[in-house]
Amino acid sequence: MTTYVSLINWTDKGIKEYRDTVARADASSGLAARFGGRMVSIWWTIGPYDLVAVSEFPDEESATAFALALGAAGNVRTTTMRAFEATPCRRSSPGPDRARATPFAAGQ
Repeated sequence: MTTYVSLINWTDKGIKEYRDTVARADASSGLAARFGGRMVSIWWTIGPYDLVAVSEFPDEESATAFALALGAAGNVRTTTMRAFEATPCRRSSPGPDRARATPFAAGQ
């Protein structure tokens, strides 16, 4: 499964109905399951975002469908990013020999 991190803000409707936020978060787990995914964790935050969520989906299409369905309810707006652990980054990082072989290594 692919991991996604979502930065979430309440809409005007969402803030007016803030008392339902935990129930809505619970419902998002069921919604994610409908698209083959799962909510890993949800945090309520103080700062520029109201919530931060980590989810997993089998592919970008199902993650996008989930985000659209969640937003269509009208309570939140999301900014969602695909997340990677260190292992794929290590594999794609050029070693000293590979760095010299790429045209970008010398600012070309």
